[in-house]
Amino acid sequence: MISVESFVAGFAYGGTTVLVGQPLETLKTLTQVAGGTNNASLVQTATNLYSTAGVRGFYRGGMPLLLGGGLMRSAQFGVYQSVVPVLEGNYGRTDPNNYWFGCINPHVVAAGWAGGIGRGLVEGPFEMVKVRRQLVSGWHFREIFQGFGATLFRNSFLFSGFVIYMDIFKQQMEVREVTVTPFVKAGICANLAWLTIWPLDVIKTRRQSGKYDGKTLIWLLADAVRKGDIYRGLSVGMLRSFIANGASMEVYTVVEREMKKRF
Repeated sequence: MISVESFVAGFAYGGTTVLVGQPLETLKTLTQVAGGTNNASLVQTATNLYSTAGVRGFYRGGMPLLLGGGLMRSAQFGVYQSVVPVLEGNYGRTDPNNYWFGCINPHVVAAGWAGGIGRGLVEGPFEMVKVRRQLVSGWHFREIFQGFGATLFRNSFLFSGFVIYMDIFKQQMEVREVTVTPFVKAGICANLAWLTIWPLDVIKTRRQSGKYDGKTLIWLLADAVRKGDIYRGLSVGMLRSFIANGASMEVYTVVEREMKKRF
């Protein structure tokens, strides 16, 4: 059964993520692509951006994500919440005694992968345009799917990781009879998911930047490792992730709850 509430709430989640997190997202992209001998601090990068483009510079590339962000988050949550009941209907609920490593629900893993792929299918072109606009780099329509495979690969791990951590977090909170806000839970779990796949995000961004044309993903990964850039931009990325995903989950929770009440 298709979870309409989750598709709608996911759309609200995506729009909120862009509105709240875009300034830090822009700084993350600039930091990841710079690499090499460019060791400018986050403050220096922000200062340089402000001096050349003003406040508007921090929202460069925001429009493609504002248009696509709602759709891709709608896809990830909608597909995930639709796949879980299908798996449970066909195979029954997984007995906690059969969880992987005692805490990982295989149905959550499978549905998370499906949700990540759903997001990646929508996000690829929007993400490429966002990166180019953040870097003030031109692009042609024929390049719209550049980095598409990297985005799809990253998202399958990213969203699957996010829902796995969310499920484990929920299990631990229930055992300890502790309640936390959606902001805190989503912020922590999103950061854990990003930390898990960060190298994939670095090479995805570089692949879409237009500065590494003709280079394979393996070459980009090896180059990042060689230059010590594999976790480049991590600090600002974690800050953006916690704030943006925490705020977005609060919105998601409210919209989903209201949708279920009314429909």
